[in-house]
Amino acid sequence: MMDRQRTHLIGDYVIGPRLGSGSFAVVWRASHRVSGLEVAVKEIDKKLLSPKVSANLRKEISILSTIHHPNIIRLYEAFETADRIYLILEYCDGGDLAAYIQRHGKVPELVARHFMRQLAAGLQVLQEKHLIHRDLKPQNLLLSSHEETPLLKIGDFGFARSLTHNELAKTLCGSPLYMAPEIIQNKKYDAKADLWSVGAILFQLVTGRPPFQGNSQFQLFQNILMSTELQFPEGALEKLHPNCVDLCRSLLRKNPGTYIHVCVTYLLVALHTMEQYVARDWVRSVAWHLFYIADQETTLLLQLNG
Repeated sequence: MMDRQRTHLIGDYVIGPRLGSGSFAVVWRASHRVSGLEVAVKEIDKKLLSPKVSANLRKEISILSTIHHPNIIRLYEAFETADRIYLILEYCDGGDLAAYIQRHGKVPELVARHFMRQLAAGLQVLQEKHLIHRDLKPQNLLLSSHEETPLLKIGDFGFARSLTHNELAKTLCGSPLYMAPEIIQNKKYDAKADLWSVGAILFQLVTGRPPFQGNSQFQLFQNILMSTELQFPEGALEKLHPNCVDLCRSLLRKNPGTYIHVCVTYLLVALHTMEQYVARDWVRSVAWHLFYIADQETTLLLQLNG
């Protein structure tokens, strides 16, 4: 077992309490012995890595080492020994968005907008670097603190990959509750698959539950693929603003070609309805970033009409 005492050092970092563990890694809270900077140290046992997992890990290191953005988890450094790989990561005291939703249940739309704006800003950076995440879910969205509206950071880039313009991916990966239909169906897909996951996260924030459920993974996938209209929990439609509902429905459409097109319609209507300032602000601040991620031409349309 990878077990450490408080005085143990890994590189220049004093190892503290264990934060969590997985099938091949343990994560420790630690601090730099000179600066006192708090970090999370991910200690990975190389003997437990399959060739594919090892390749994904090194790809994750390569991706994170090139990105410095407040809404993406920071990799300070990585090093290895004969039997271990160590990732020195930004420490997020607030845990993850899944735990936040578990504590708070559904959140007010203003709080959901706060998180979605930051998620979209992080995804915009990935798009600029021609990257898709492929495993967006509340468990992979880390929070800086336990405040009501903490800073959100995208983490866990183990399934991320480069995807140039007009290129398509085909690997089946992701988490079932947040996986786009085209991935479930083993079809080729592009960055718009991440937008389905964004829609599922938004839906869960404002309703307190994922958009699709099932007693098994097979039933879950069937429910996703057989659905013809997004169903909200009883009473939710009366409480949510119509533009929030429209954004959920637009992102959670099974035809990926309509993810963006329908959202543009709602956005332009909202922008031209000045008395609906709150609705305009919601859609402009969240959806503008989402459109940019998936379609550069759509971004130009928004800029011309905004």
